[in-house]
Amino acid sequence: MAQEFTINSTAIESKINQLLPSQGGFGAGVDFSASTMVIPIVDLTETAEGSDVRPDLQTALSLISISTFDVFNTTSTIITTTGYFRLFGVYSAYHASAGQSGNFSITDGTTTKKIYEYNSFASSDTTLISPFDFIVFLQAGDSVTAKTDTTNARLTGSTRQIADISGNLINP
Repeated sequence: MAQEFTINSTAIESKINQLLPSQGGFGAGVDFSASTMVIPIVDLTETAEGSDVRPDLQTALSLISISTFDVFNTTSTIITTTGYFRLFGVYSAYHASAGQSGNFSITDGTTTKKIYEYNSFASSDTTLISPFDFIVFLQAGDSVTAKTDTTNARLTGSTRQIADISGNLINP
C-alpha cells in the first residue's frame, strides 16, 4: 500500500508555476503531494515528434546528405539554405610567398563577417594542411562563402545540413 505525503515548498510551487503556467498556480490552499507508489513514466516525445533516431545518428553522413566544395583562387557561395550546417574538410596550401589566405564568411548581402580564416606569413617553400570542422546557423537571406586568393591555396570539404531553422534535426 502506498503512502501519501504533503509537500509544502514555495520553491517547488514557483518552479511548477514557471514550467506549467496553464495550471494557474493551483490556487490558494492547494498542496502538492508525493507518494511512495512507483509509477512508470514512458517518454514518447521523440516518437510523437516524428523522430525516433538518436541525435548522433541523425548527424551521420550519407551520399545524399552532403554537398562537396573545392575552392581555389576565387570566392564561391557554398550554402544558401536556412538552418544549421556542419562544414568540414581541409585547408591546404603551398606557401611559396607570404600573404596567401583562405576564409569562410557569412553574408546577408550587405554585411559580411569572416568566421574562419587561414593566413600565410611564411615566404619559404612550405606546405600547410589544416583541418576544419564547425557548425553555422543561417537565417533567411544569409549565405556562406569560401574564398582563397591563389591557386596554391584550397578549401576542400563538405557541408551537411544537420537541423532546419527551428532546430529540428534532419535525418541523413
